[in-house]
Amino acid sequence: MSNMSQLLISATRKSSGKTAVAVGLCAALAGRGLKAQPFKKGPDYIDPLWLSAAAEGTCRNLDYNTMSADEISACFRRHACGADICLIEGSKGLHDGLDPEGGDSTAALAALLGAPVALVFDAEGITRGVASLLLGCQAFVPDLPFAGVILNKVAGERHESKLRAAIERYTDLPVLGAVRRSREMEINERHLGLIPPDESLRTNEKIAAIALQVADQVDLDRLLEKAAPVRRVSRKASPSVVADVRIGLARDAAFGFYYADDVEGLRAAGAEVVEFNTLQDSGLPEVDGLFIGGGFPETHMEALEANAPLRAAIRDAIEGGMPAYAECGGLMYLSRSIEWNERRHKMAGVIDGDAVMRRRPVGRGYVRVQETGKGPWPLLDGEGRPGAFPAHEFHYSSLENLRDGYDFAYKMLRGEGLGKGRDGIVYKNLLACFIHQRDVEGNRWTKRFVDFVRSAR
Repeated sequence: MSNMSQLLISATRKSSGKTAVAVGLCAALAGRGLKAQPFKKGPDYIDPLWLSAAAEGTCRNLDYNTMSADEISACFRRHACGADICLIEGSKGLHDGLDPEGGDSTAALAALLGAPVALVFDAEGITRGVASLLLGCQAFVPDLPFAGVILNKVAGERHESKLRAAIERYTDLPVLGAVRRSREMEINERHLGLIPPDESLRTNEKIAAIALQVADQVDLDRLLEKAAPVRRVSRKASPSVVADVRIGLARDAAFGFYYADDVEGLRAAGAEVVEFNTLQDSGLPEVDGLFIGGGFPETHMEALEANAPLRAAIRDAIEGGMPAYAECGGLMYLSRSIEWNERRHKMAGVIDGDAVMRRRPVGRGYVRVQETGKGPWPLLDGEGRPGAFPAHEFHYSSLENLRDGYDFAYKMLRGEGLGKGRDGIVYKNLLACFIHQRDVEGNRWTKRFVDFVRSAR
């Protein structure tokens, strides 16, 4: 056994405040000089940004939709190397998931990794009833290891003592902490969930304030005692690759949804990744291809429109045949305009259509797409035919007034995409889609993209 330990932070249901507690734990443990390695279950981009900032390290996603159990396990152990404690934040409630048998739930992930569960319990408006809900959580998957419970949104001393008395009388779960309801513990939300830390100028202050609450109100020593060892694996040294192509990646307050594994995949395939800022840079760096990921272009549409020189440079590059890949927010940026809250602003104008923000999600959740073979760098199966792969989408926008005549890279087997059962606009050497894909064993998209950039140069 190693001295690396692991703990999974979950909750009885979503919106219990587990992300704030997980962020506070990462920062509080880092404040003790421990190297905390964060992980997030599912495909989410925003929670990992907060966890990365709190732990001062890169959070990794563990996602049953795109990864097999073996791949999840290997990814976890690989990135656990060198950490003192691995903190895994679950998604939704402990027993929630698409699989009616629970095979893709947070509980299944805890069992797979052997990680004891610290259950964040939203105690607002409940006293003795807390015990019945905790007992149900334990009984539902009887062999699941529990570290204990962290009470959250506790009203005060009297409330806390009632909760503790019920838990001690009826359950065998230790109370690891009781976090008071306070403004300090709230991370602001908007239409897609939490506001990303790269948009908040006071991120470090916010994280420090949350860490202070958690360090004061959670018994960190007891929490660490309850963590379980991680099976040690040696981190494989990545073979050094000489970069022979340059890929420009948009990273700023408008575009920040990138998986660390994907950026590493681009580099492993021989690309030098050069970041640029769509809000401030007046031109593109010298690159052979472009990757514009998801984000919130709608909240920055005025500034994006104001940067006309860069919009023109991107349009000219793609019109000139530069390979480009755009996901969700990137697709919106490459359209003619974005319309939101009765305001409309011009975008790059590469795609002959307009992005319109709706009040409710247009596409949300796990998707599965079938390659049509018309994409510039398709996934092929073992027989050389167009393959299929899982991905996810989360967009409030739809693309309106799209001109006829475009080819589409994907047929939607499940999910919304661009609507009408399709996604992935193909124009010259551009692929632009609403879905977010991830570089995993079943879909090494970064290598295919880099190979295409190399061949098109």
